[in-house]
Amino acid sequence: MNINPILTYLNIFLFLTIFGNPVFAQNNAKQITREFEKAMIRDSLPGMAVVMVSKNRPIYKKCFGYADISANKPYTLKTTQEIGSVSKMILAVSLMKAIELGYFTLDTEINTILPFKVINPYEPAHAITIRELATHTSGIVDKQGIYMNTYRFNFKLRPYNTEFLKPMSAFGYKQALRDSSFSKFLFNYLAQEGNYFSPDNFVYNKAGRTSSYSNIATTLIAYLIEIKSGVSYKKFTSIHIFKPLRMKHSAWFISELNLNNQAQLYFNSKVKIPLYDLLTYPDGGLKTNALDLSKFLIDMMNGLSGKSVILKPESFRVMFTPQFSSLNRPVGINLAKRNKGVLWNLYTNGTIGHDGDDPGVSSFIEFNPSTGLGGLFMCNKYIDDKSSLTDIITKAISKF
Repeated sequence: MNINPILTYLNIFLFLTIFGNPVFAQNNAKQITREFEKAMIRDSLPGMAVVMVSKNRPIYKKCFGYADISANKPYTLKTTQEIGSVSKMILAVSLMKAIELGYFTLDTEINTILPFKVINPYEPAHAITIRELATHTSGIVDKQGIYMNTYRFNFKLRPYNTEFLKPMSAFGYKQALRDSSFSKFLFNYLAQEGNYFSPDNFVYNKAGRTSSYSNIATTLIAYLIEIKSGVSYKKFTSIHIFKPLRMKHSAWFISELNLNNQAQLYFNSKVKIPLYDLLTYPDGGLKTNALDLSKFLIDMMNGLSGKSVILKPESFRVMFTPQFSSLNRPVGINLAKRNKGVLWNLYTNGTIGHDGDDPGVSSFIEFNPSTGLGGLFMCNKYIDDKSSLTDIITKAISKF
């Protein structure tokens, strides 16, 4: 019988932390730490925070490397940074809260709410629903030449390497848009009379609904919430998520957080990336730290049992229900690897989570309903292949 040592160490650590010798438990935790240290070296990461949790508290907290290499400033549990598309899990909860408040349902047609019409020119008779936005099957796609310009780098706050500019420009990050809000951007991108409208902003496949990951489509969910709630998405998330969970170090914009606590972002160990905000901030712009994010993760794990402080159990049931089957599988999705809930990924190994990537950013959040364990990491460099880190977390929160 082959037992993964990472699982052994974590389970012994959990048991002993609660019932046994804390020194012995600490010794086993060090074995887990070594696995992360190896991954740090393998992926040449500047800094990283890792937290693993049970349903009531963190059970493993560890930081590695630096928030700022040149300043010799260590990465800590209080270091804040962008978390990329893990931000969409905040949007998932916001969507379910909006449904609880009676604003709409998952099957509400978006054109019954929007002040402009969104019509896929390839299938003009199709009425796009909120469920399709939340499962990336709306037909809306991110046109790189437009979407990459929604990133707004701040070149004045900190020194940065000019070497950063060339590859970023090649990828399309040129800051060419001047929209003052994501509502104006969405109009310009999706409305036929908009400045950026093009049939290329949509996709259609005669074989059926198409799975196409879209940041713009998910930002449209936040706009629907703004319209129905009468407050900004920023304020909505503060009222319904950050304040109830006491996430005091989480915000959507650089100016809202202490600059000294914000990690330096890296293209590589020598090239620094300026801090930035997102015009379409609901899709990936959350800035937080590992402790705040662990509070959110714990609440997600407690949701189905009725112990969440932000959503009802029925909302969690809907949010974590597989949206596809072999009978209604969209073109482009491989159900052998994962299904979709409401924005969340439902992995075939039984875990639920999501990852995040952006310039100078990689993150991951995941929990296992059957074991009641979860984990997350966030680091200040983009990682093309996060498997060396995600595998450690996935194995550690799973059964023997």
